[in-house]
Formats: sequence, structure tokens, C-alpha cells
Amino acid sequence: MTTVNITVNGQQYSHEVEPRLLLVHYLRDVLGMTGTHVGCDTSQCGACTVHIDGVAVKSCTVLAVQADGSRITTIEGLATDGQLHPLQEGFWEKHGLQCGFCTPGMIMSAADLLKRNPNPSEEEIRLGLEGNICRCTGYHNIVRAVQYAAEKMKVNA
Repeated sequence: MTTVNITVNGQQYSHEVEPRLLLVHYLRDVLGMTGTHVGCDTSQCGACTVHIDGVAVKSCTVLAVQADGSRITTIEGLATDGQLHPLQEGFWEKHGLQCGFCTPGMIMSAADLLKRNPNPSEEEIRLGLEGNICRCTGYHNIVRAVQYAAEKMKVNA
């Protein structure tokens, strides 16, 4: 067993974990943050995307011990003071989801994209989300949701 100290959504956690425990399972099974989804177990789908120290990462590719000392943001940590993040609102307003399974990972990847590029073109959005797979929507409304959020974030800046 190894002790990890990780800040998740602004709250500090310390736990003894097996050295082989994946971060996605630490978040879901130890912390109960089930918004981070396990989709493929091969890092192909992106459903498990979180931010580690401000960068979007597929949490199925990281051991919990590798995240020791890190600051992690999950989908649960995007909303502020009970207000949805513009991306969460955009997915609602522009119907960017159907089953919702890929949505947390899509939103976390899109948040990273908008941090790096606050005014992306449609092509840049599609490229920025290429590591995330949606089996339901055809991506059109997901792109519209990201565009909606980008506009809203410009207005609120």
C-alpha cells in the first residue's frame, strides 16, 4: 500500500492505495465521484477525462500514485456556486448529448480546449475532441455546444 495525497475539486484527500490502482478507479471507487466514466479500459474513448494540474488527461492511463500531490478537476468540480459551467449549459441548451455516457469526458476535453483556444473554429473543436468517442450523437450538436460555451465565456470574461 502507498499513501497518496491528492486535491480533487479543491478538497484535499489522503488514502492508502494499491500501487496498481488506476486514477479513474480511485476517483470512482474510493472518492465516489462517479461522473468520471470507465468506458473502454484502453484509453480510446475519453469518457474518463479529467484535468490533472490543469491539463486534460484520460484517467484510465494514470495510476493514482502518479497523481500524488496533484490538483485534479472532475466533471463534478466544473460547476461553481451551484451554476453550471458554460460547457455544461451548452450541452443542455444545444442537445449535445443523448445517452450521456461520453458527456463528462467530452466536457472536460472541451474545457481544456477552450482554455488553450478561447475562440476555436469548428475544425479546431473537432480536432480538440478527437480523443473522445460518442456513439450516439454524430458530434454535430457537441460542436454546437462547445461553440455556445465559447461565446458565453467571451461575454462573461
